[in-house]
Order: sequence, then structure tokens, then C-alpha cells
Amino acid sequence: MDAIDLSLVDLLRGNARLSYAELARQVGLSAPAVHERVGKLESSGVVRGYRADVAPESIGLGVTALIGIVEDSGADSDDMLESLRVLPEIESCYFMAGVESFLLKARVGTIAELEQLIVRLNRTPGVASTRTAIALSTKWENRPQPVGPPAG
Repeated sequence: MDAIDLSLVDLLRGNARLSYAELARQVGLSAPAVHERVGKLESSGVVRGYRADVAPESIGLGVTALIGIVEDSGADSDDMLESLRVLPEIESCYFMAGVESFLLKARVGTIAELEQLIVRLNRTPGVASTRTAIALSTKWENRPQPVGPPAG
């Protein structure tokens, strides 16, 4: 990735709805050249998708929880992860260093729904235990960091 690609990524992170013409104007290239570059960024996996940023509470998902998973010592991580992947309440899953092997971010509508999710998680083969923290409010999330030159 060169400096123009980094600029395109930064612009798209700020507003993914910018037209190729507007992107081209801001980076000093033609719209077809920008279209080609964005296509390469998409096909190489740098740009993974475009999404609407929706307020979770506006669609009935007012409870956010961070759930740590302690894995059974004899567990098959891949099988457990497949069981977790199909749960629509889980938005993110991070592999962690420390006692908890995974940290999940889950969104549900009510505390009762969170309780049901935790019960299902604790019954999942490979899960030894869970530890849950409930977010009281969200101050910010998904804040893009400034794009700099690639490491290495």
C-alpha cells in the first residue's frame, strides 16, 4: 500500500459513502484510477466491507455485555468457536492471553435475554466457565485510528 491507498482507506473509514469522483478529487487521481485502487483494496482484504452504523438501542439491543470464556483444558477450540459463531447475539470474539481464552461482545434486548445467553454459553461443550461485565453506557466504540504507514 502506498500513500494514496492509505489516504483512500482513511477517507473510506470516515465516510464509506463517498463517490469515486469525490475520493478522486481528494487524492488527486481520476475516478477510474480510484475505482481500480478501491477494487484492489477490497479484493486483497484491506477493505472488508461497508456497513451502516446503527444505534443498537434503536433496534432493541440496549444491553451490551463483555463475556470472558474460560476454556475446558481438554476442549477443541475450533468446535467451541463454531458453536459460538452461530449465536447472533455475539458481535465480536477475541482470543485472549490470560485466564480467559476468549472475550465476547454480546448485545441483547434485556437482562433476561442476557441470562439466557449466559446459560447457553455455559452449556456449550468446551466452556468451563464465563465471567460477564455489563456496560452501563457506551462512551464510544468503533473509533477509527488515524491511518499511518504500514508496519514493517
